[in-house]
This record gives sequence, C-alpha cells and structure tokens, in this order.
Amino acid sequence: MKTLLILNDAPYGSDRTYNGVRLAGALAKKTGNEVRIFLVGDAVESAQQLLQPRSDAGFSGRPRRRHRRVRHLCDARGIAAGDLLPGVHRSSPDELTQWNDWADKVLVF
Repeated sequence: MKTLLILNDAPYGSDRTYNGVRLAGALAKKTGNEVRIFLVGDAVESAQQLLQPRSDAGFSGRPRRRHRRVRHLCDARGIAAGDLLPGVHRSSPDELTQWNDWADKVLVF
C-alpha cells in the first residue's frame, strides 16, 4: 500500500507531528508498504528536529528505509536547500498534488 502522510504542526508543542512520524515508521516496516511524508506550515521544522536522533526525547525518526522520503515547503520558513538533511528537499504544491495522485491512502496530521 502507498501511504502519504501530510504533517502540518510544529515538531514540538503537540504530539500530532510526532505521532505522524511514528505512524510513518510503523507503516514503512510492513512488507509491501511505501510511505511518503510531506511537511507543510510549521511542520517544516520537523525536517531538522524530529528526523535527527534525539536521545532526550527517546525518539529517532531518521529515515532508515530507502522508500521513506521526506519533502516539504521551505520558502515561507527561510530554510535554504543547503540547510536540509540528506534525503530531504524543497518541494511545491504541484509535487504534493502528484503525491496525492500516487497514494492509495492520504493521512493528515
């Protein structure tokens, strides 16, 4: 199954983004699943915070599977392409539209 998760909230302050990333990891572990995460709004900060190992939070959301890709809109947050972690790139609403068409299931957090 192909699942697209769209995350909207900041990485900390509520558990929605954290839970979305955890669900993505659980889905990606199942054979035959392909998972994509698209970060918008305040969630773009997650690309730099939640996706790095954080021993203080007891969570490591680092992408471990090649089919787990993360993309997001950065322009509004002033995040330059050189500031992004490997495997993360700037995106657009057009790409989100393509991903929506690709997915069997879309989950929004």
